Amino acid sequence: MKDFPIPVVAIGPGTQLEDETLDYLPMPKDMDTYRPPVLPEPEELAGRDAARAALAQVLALLDRTAESGPGGQVSLNAMPAADLALINQIMGEGEASALVREPDGLLEVRVQEAVMAGVWRLMTFRMQDDGERRLVDDAIEVGPVPALLRAIAKDDVWLAGTMPQWVGALPPNVQNAPMLIEEIRDQVASWKPGKLPHVVNLTLLPVTPEDIGFLDHHLGTGRVLMLSRGYGNCRISNTRLPNCWRVVYYNSMDKVILNTVEVVDMPEVAMAAPEDLRDSHDRLLDLVKYLEQA
Repeated sequence: MKDFPIPVVAIGPGTQLEDETLDYLPMPKDMDTYRPPVLPEPEELAGRDAARAALAQVLALLDRTAESGPGGQVSLNAMPAADLALINQIMGEGEASALVREPDGLLEVRVQEAVMAGVWRLMTFRMQDDGERRLVDDAIEVGPVPALLRAIAKDDVWLAGTMPQWVGALPPNVQNAPMLIEEIRDQVASWKPGKLPHVVNLTLLPVTPEDIGFLDHHLGTGRVLMLSRGYGNCRISNTRLPNCWRVVYYNSMDKVILNTVEVVDMPEVAMAAPEDLRDSHDRLLDLVKYLEQA
């Protein structure tokens, strides 16, 4: 019998040696969930009328806003210390926060979402002559996102003729950024309310670090900075173009896993959904009932 001229090679799973393995970035694993606040004992709640009244106003705003109505604010200025402590305990800290700071640093607004989505705490600080920041306004706002963030983003838009332009040769290693800038500016110019977001996924595109720097320079950076910690970390900042945002997602080790530019009035990840507002209404209603019984 003659030898078989073609060598027999085993095939199938596990029969081949792999020189390279896929190396995926670790994805977020932990997700924040609602935890009801631990309230004082009923006998400790006597005389907290100011806190009860403020929470009743917040509940009414949630009831209205959950049905697509306008949001609103409840002032906490001049709230007695004991009542304010109760408000702080009930509000807690949710997964979203934001910071708006004037370029001169004299005025700063810190925004913190409560454990109930769509309920926001806005605390305004002003720099004093002694170099200390002093709280000058304290309020709770109800809505998908605080109205201040939309207003600041609108106010940050470059005036006509002030937008950066490039002339002549591009900086070294800048390759695809000019085309992306033109695409984004065209989308911004044609954007209308109700239009679906236009997302430029920089993670999937052949861009260099120099491209990213060039892009950010020509989009500009505004005064709004938001952080959402619902699933990993998401950093949201406004550009100097109207309805244009930078949205970057990080894993638990602070590595970028998704880098985007969104052309939309407000990124969806920054807002509380209508169903979130309805859930918050039901949760706050339970807490208010407890306070009334106490």
